[in-house]
Amino acid sequence: SICFRNNCSEFSDIFDVKHFKRTLLADVRVVSSPPSTHLMSRKTIETKIPYDLSPLWIRTRFFRQVRNSLLMEIPSAAFYYDLAAKLNEDGVLVLKGLDSKLSKNLPSDLQKLLCKVAFHALRYAAPITELGNRLARRMWIEGPFIAFHLQLEKDVWVRTGCLTGLGTEYDDIITKVRESQPEYLTGRLNMTYIQRRLAGLCPLNALEMARFLKALGAPRSARVYIAGGEPFGRNKALQPLVAEFPNVVTKQKLAQNGELTQYINMSSALAAIDFIVSLSSDVFLPSHGGKMGSAMQGHRAYIGHRKYIKPNKRGVLSFFDDTSISDAEFGSIMRKLHRKSQMRPEMRANRRDRDVIAHPIPECMCRHSTGIF
Repeated sequence: SICFRNNCSEFSDIFDVKHFKRTLLADVRVVSSPPSTHLMSRKTIETKIPYDLSPLWIRTRFFRQVRNSLLMEIPSAAFYYDLAAKLNEDGVLVLKGLDSKLSKNLPSDLQKLLCKVAFHALRYAAPITELGNRLARRMWIEGPFIAFHLQLEKDVWVRTGCLTGLGTEYDDIITKVRESQPEYLTGRLNMTYIQRRLAGLCPLNALEMARFLKALGAPRSARVYIAGGEPFGRNKALQPLVAEFPNVVTKQKLAQNGELTQYINMSSALAAIDFIVSLSSDVFLPSHGGKMGSAMQGHRAYIGHRKYIKPNKRGVLSFFDDTSISDAEFGSIMRKLHRKSQMRPEMRANRRDRDVIAHPIPECMCRHSTGIF
């Protein structure tokens, strides 16, 4: 199952399973269900995995390790032997929510396989693709447009330890939820809200994104597509952006005749539709980090570099708070800070700790004219 914002869908609801299997046929064996010889009823033991765990935590918790291999950065042969022994003993070991913990610096063959999965094997199911393309056509048929991924949902404010900027009424709600469920706060527990914000750990809100977009030179008539879930505070949360850029639309506004009805309770499908429309935009800007932003960055580079501007939050926030500088000066500063992001995509080779899905050059690019890999 694929779970997103507490809504779960089957893989086949979101992706084209036949295409996935066919594309990876020569690389890995993909099955839809275990063989009958391995089907059995057995009690499942679930261990809650903390957000800030390390690879060492996983090894010591789940695998019987010799002391030396525990201290190694790269798993030893003993690690894989113990992993196999654990699987034989327990049947299936599922480590959920660890995608961001996986190594970014993999052997070349695995990096190429990751590229093949991300950019070729994973294709949205036909109904989602068709609807996403219809909404995208309704956007670009009227001319160029900008796509924002605004992460202003309630759970985002809770997890990041940040405040909404909507006033004490809304901030108090977030603070109470966070205090009652401290496990949702992801890392850096000893930092205050102000410290988090200045460190670039908070999403830019609608007011900040509007000012940022205006500083980069977008005209008031610019057409803006907003991707993301329902913002905490609803219309009030979006009001500063709509005030500066009246031509703001969402998938709900673009859809006609109940086109979204079957997906109302399928957050993953709605996110997929956002992705398809956003990929068609002339410019894409995320208000915060996250999987969609990384995937969008990589896909836009892979298909021929469509402009992707990631706000330098550490660099811009001090200027956001400085009321002494003019709009013209603010715009000049913003354009200088983001000059590189408006040029060609960065090579991953310069930073081996970067995710190949967000930085597909050069590993994911063909070097010969024969075949994909």
